[in-house]
Amino acid sequence: MALTATSAHAAVRTVGKGDSLRFDPSSIPVSMKGHYDIVRARCVKCHTLERTVVAVQTGVAPISGQPFDHKATKAYGVKMLRKPDSNMSKAEVKAAVELLNYLVDEAQR
Repeated sequence: MALTATSAHAAVRTVGKGDSLRFDPSSIPVSMKGHYDIVRARCVKCHTLERTVVAVQTGVAPISGQPFDHKATKAYGVKMLRKPDSNMSKAEVKAAVELLNYLVDEAQR
């Protein structure tokens, strides 16, 4: 009997479906929990976490179709700093980018 999986690497589990799809908080390392809290609170002001999960899992940003890698996470961080309504500090953007880079690396394993 063959089993297939459609989620990211086992270290980056997801929960929910559709617009409620998000990373399973229990699969986030303790050192990154605060980073995940920032992403969960700030990024969802403009889009669901589903978009982030899809980008991490596929390596492709769903809207632009561009690669979603370390270079892209940094560029998105800069973009969020420049958005007047993001209300993200440099420290929060740095934490979000660190988490996204970790997730991208884990998904590529």
